[in-house]
Amino acid sequence: MKSSKVLKSAAMISVFTLISKFLGFIREMLIASKYGSGYETDTYFVAMTATTTIIMTTFGAALNTSLIPVFSEVESLRGKEGKLKFFNNILNVIFFLTVVLALFSFILSPLIIKVLATGFEGEQLELAVKLNRIGLPIIISLGFTYVFSGFLQSSQIFGPSAIMGIPYNFVFIFFLLILAKKEYIYGLMLASVIASTTQFLIQVPAIRHQGFRYRLYVNFKDRYLRKIFTLIVPVLLGSTVQHINTIIDKTLASNLVDGSISSLNYAAKLNDVVVSVFIAAITTVVFPMLSRAFAQGDGKAIRSIMRQGINTIFVITVPATIGIMILSEPIVRIFFERGAFDSTATTMTSGALFFYSIGLVGISLRLMLNKVFYSFHDTKTPMVNGILSVGLNIILNFILVRFMAHRGLALATSISAIFTSILLLFSLRRKIGPIGISGYIKCFLKTLVAASIMGIIAYSVYNGLIIRLGYGKIFELISLLASIFVGMIVYLILCILLRVREMGGLIGVFIRK
Repeated sequence: MKSSKVLKSAAMISVFTLISKFLGFIREMLIASKYGSGYETDTYFVAMTATTTIIMTTFGAALNTSLIPVFSEVESLRGKEGKLKFFNNILNVIFFLTVVLALFSFILSPLIIKVLATGFEGEQLELAVKLNRIGLPIIISLGFTYVFSGFLQSSQIFGPSAIMGIPYNFVFIFFLLILAKKEYIYGLMLASVIASTTQFLIQVPAIRHQGFRYRLYVNFKDRYLRKIFTLIVPVLLGSTVQHINTIIDKTLASNLVDGSISSLNYAAKLNDVVVSVFIAAITTVVFPMLSRAFAQGDGKAIRSIMRQGINTIFVITVPATIGIMILSEPIVRIFFERGAFDSTATTMTSGALFFYSIGLVGISLRLMLNKVFYSFHDTKTPMVNGILSVGLNIILNFILVRFMAHRGLALATSISAIFTSILLLFSLRRKIGPIGISGYIKCFLKTLVAASIMGIIAYSVYNGLIIRLGYGKIFELISLLASIFVGMIVYLILCILLRVREMGGLIGVFIRK
C-alpha cells in the first residue's frame, strides 16, 4: 500500500512539475520577447535575485525541510488539535520574521544591489533598488508558502504544493500577453509580487479542509519552535558551503577558454531536469512518510519506505545516466545549437554534460539520503558529509581542470556526489543498524545491466536513422526521439525479465493513470 502511494504521488508531482517547467519556459520566452535582453531586463533579474534567491530561497528550503519532521512529531504527541495550534504559532512567527526581514532589506537594498551587481551605477543602480523594494512583499509570500507546504506535506497532501507553479506562471503569461509595456519594467516586478501570492493562496482551501482556523497565537517558548530553528542552522550552513563550491567552480572556469562557464551552466541545467522532475518528486513524497514513521517509532516502515524510494531512484537514474552519456551531443545540439550557439559550443557543452551525468545517481541518492536524516531530526550529519564532499570537490577541481579543462570540473562534481552518497549510506547504517545494502546493490546491478543493453541498442538506432535520414534538425530530432522510445521499451522489458520489483510498481501506476 505504501509502495503504491509513493509511486502515485510521485507520478502526480512529476506531471505537474513538467507542466510548470513548460509554462516557465513560455514565461521566459515572453519576457525575452517583450523586454529583450539588455539594460532593463538585467536590472530586473538582479533585483529578483536580491529579493528571492539570496534572501528567501535558501532559508525557505531549510525551513520547509525542518518543518515536516517537527509537524509529524507534534501530531504524533499532541494530536491534530495540537498540530493546528502549533501551525498557528509558527505561521505568526514566520510572518513577523519575514516582515522584519523585508524592512531590513528595504533599508539595505542599495548595499545588496551593489554587492550583487558591482557594475551597476547611476540610473541603473537606482532602478535596481526601486525594483528590489517593489518586490520585497515576495519575501512574506514565500514565508507563507513554505509553512503551508510543510504543513500539508507532513499530512501527506502533495497536490496543492505540486500545482502551485501553474497559477504562478499563468499570472506572468497573462500579464506579458495582455498588459506588459516594454518601457515599463516596474509592471513586470508587480506581476512577480502578484504571482508569488498565488503560491500560498492556492494552498489555503486544503489548509482549511484540514481544520485550520487562523488565531493570533504566538508562543516563543514552545520547545518545538526552538527545535525548528535548531534544525535549520545546519541545513543553512550546508547550503552556504554548496554555494561556495559553485563560486569556486565558476572562478576556475573563468580562467579557461571563453564559453567554459556557459557550457557548465547549460549542461548542469540539462542534467538537473531528471533530478527536478523525477527525483525531487520521489523525495517530496518519501520525506513526510519517513518523518511520520520515525515519530511513531516504526522501524519496519522506515526501512520499507527507504527501500522503495532508493530502488525507484535506481530504476530512473541508471538508464538516464546511460542515455545522457551516449546521446549527450545530439541532445545539446537539438536543444541549444542555433544563432550564436555554434558547433564549438555544442561540443563543449556535451562534454560537460557527459561527465555531469556520471554523478546523476550520486546526486539523486544524496538528495534522498539527506531527507532520510532530516526525517530523523538529524541535520548535522548531512551538513558534515556535505562539507567533506565539497572539500573533495575543490581538491579534484584543481587536479582535473589541468588535464580536462571544464570537463574536469563536471567530473569532480560527479565524483564528490558519489562520495557523499556512500558516506551517507555508511552513516545511516551506523545510526539505525542494517539497512539492506545488499538489496540496493542487487537492484542497482540489475538496472545497470538492463540500461547498458538499452544504451547499445538506442545508440545503434540513432546512428542507423541518422545515416538514412540525414543530419537536418528535424531528422535529428526524429532519430533522437525514436532511439529514446526504443531504448525505453527495451529497458522496460529487460527490467521485467530481471524481476526488478519497482519497475512493476511504476507500470502499475502508469496503467491505472
